[in-house]
Order: sequence, then C-alpha cells, then structure tokens
Amino acid sequence: MNFSFKEIVTASMVLFAVIDILGSVPIVISLRNKVGHIQSEKASIVAACIMVAFLFVGESILNLIGIDVNSFAVAGAFVIFFLALEMVLGITLFKDDQPESASVVPIAFPLIAGAGTLTSILALRAEYHVENIVVAIIINIIFVYLVLKSSSKIERILGKNGLSVIRKVFGVILLAIAVKLFATNINQLWLN
Repeated sequence: MNFSFKEIVTASMVLFAVIDILGSVPIVISLRNKVGHIQSEKASIVAACIMVAFLFVGESILNLIGIDVNSFAVAGAFVIFFLALEMVLGITLFKDDQPESASVVPIAFPLIAGAGTLTSILALRAEYHVENIVVAIIINIIFVYLVLKSSSKIERILGKNGLSVIRKVFGVILLAIAVKLFATNINQLWLN
C-alpha cells in the first residue's frame, strides 16, 4: 500500500473542483423544487461506484482502443483546463442540459460523475497511486452527500456571492493542476 497524505489531498482537491458540487447547489435546489425530494444516498453511492469502476476499468477500455494513459491524461488536462476557465471567468464553454428530474441519472451522472470527473480520474491515475485516488473519491462522495442533504442551508449561508467566490478560487487551483498534469504527461509522451 502506497498511501500518501499529499497525493490524497491533491487528488481530493482536483475532484472537488471538477465535481463542483457547491457550484451545482442552484441546480440541486431547482430539482428539489420541481420534484420535492432528492435521493441523496442513492445518488452518492451510484456516483461513487461509477468513479471507482472507471478508475479500475477505464485504463483497460483505453488499451482496448489503443490509447495510453499519458495521452488520455494530456487530453484530460485540456478538459480540466477548460472547466477551470469556465469557473474562473464565469462563462459556459460546454455544459449538459439541465436535468428534468431528481433521480439518480441526472444527479449521480452527469452532475457528480460526469465526463470531466471521469477524465480527471484517469488523468490522476497517470500520476498517483490508485489507493490514494480511491480515498479521494470517498472523501468527495461524503462531501457531495452532505451538500445534497443540506443544499438549501448552504445556499442561505453562503449566498450567491459566496458560492461564486468558492467557484473562482477552486477554478484557479484547477487551472494550476491542469497545467502541471499537462507538463508531466507531455514529457512522458516524448520519452516513449
């Protein structure tokens, strides 16, 4: 076992920024208003299963189609970079349509375990030990569950400005991580 506190913290921050559950609080609240109840436990467990499964099977799928992890990590760095730009600049480059119901499908996937999250997981796998990424996923899922359970309280406490500040701060962190991920993996591609 190669547990590393530094890797766990870094992977947790990457996933926290990419999942952006605090930024999704307005979507969660509008879903709750439409359907009355959100299945927080079910959505969190399904999202965790999707992420862990992709962590272990994602590389095999890539190998099947002839793509190595470093190439995927470089592509992932671009996705993370553009997600970070969205967060920092407050623009929308690409987003899924707003879900119509509060079932597992719109919350667990794509809101929590969406394309950005899955790309980030594989990109992290190119740099960090799997057990540290699993711990980071668990930490984030616990946080996601707590946010889903208390989304209306969080919105009242932080307000729109507070949520916006948190989004921008994590956007800058995510931008720096994307650059580091790109630099590390582009070097590996040149060495191969």
